[in-house]
Amino acid sequence: MLEVTISDDFSMEKIMESGQCFRVRRFPDGAYRFITGRSVVYLHERGDGRFEASCTPEEWAEVWTPYFDLGRDYAALRRRASGKHPFVDAAMEEGAGLRILRQDPWEMLLTFLISQRKSIPAIASAVETLAERWGAPLETERETLFGFPPPEALAAVGEGDYRACSLGYRAPYVLDAVRRVSGGELDLDALGQLEDEALFRALQSVRGVGKKVSECVCLFGYGRLRRVPVDVWIDRAIREECGGCEPFSLYGEDAGVMQQYVFYAMRRARGGSEKKRGKTQHG
Repeated sequence: MLEVTISDDFSMEKIMESGQCFRVRRFPDGAYRFITGRSVVYLHERGDGRFEASCTPEEWAEVWTPYFDLGRDYAALRRRASGKHPFVDAAMEEGAGLRILRQDPWEMLLTFLISQRKSIPAIASAVETLAERWGAPLETERETLFGFPPPEALAAVGEGDYRACSLGYRAPYVLDAVRRVSGGELDLDALGQLEDEALFRALQSVRGVGKKVSECVCLFGYGRLRRVPVDVWIDRAIREECGGCEPFSLYGEDAGVMQQYVFYAMRRARGGSEKKRGKTQHG
């Protein structure tokens, strides 16, 4: 096991509950499992910012440091954002420890297409089913799991197969995304070179990708921290806590991080029956 030190804000539990990723698992011994591409890491928190990681130093530096956005100082980000809006200040305090994960754009595109009007358990189940049926197996000391299937692995999959994965009306959306990306019509790497608004518009060329899904892919897949997905929780925060005026424009390049703090705080404080049902920011 590799021992790493993270001196900045970092809460695996809050990240797991943040609605930006659906394959994190917490084990009874306190370990958390994260997966991206064909890389898997199990993290144990040992206190004082120390963690044991089941990976090599090279993998930690090349895969997990960018994945967890460890090059960004979130504590400093919160300090410079403080004092601009009282409700957001309270949300930042509640959500301290959250980070914007830098995830694979392809996985984010399909995941957030699937996420529409689904609960967190249902999203996680659908994503795992896709991985198990068409992803490559990954063996670890703890378990056998599967990587998220690349577009070429899904190129021959039909709409009925997606429906069998409980995708429902989202099946043709996934089918369109797969065809566009596997066929080269939509180059996700090239999209990463676009400026924010152009990226936001280009993603909406995929059937079923509206503004919210596009914003989610921009934020969680491309690290565009100015983007603010507006779901039922964010809309409620704007109406009920911010007097009908959205506060995120106050934060410039940090607006997307503020969105995560506000979403987390709203869901924690005001979740009620929706939270018990596992409703996400994307439903």
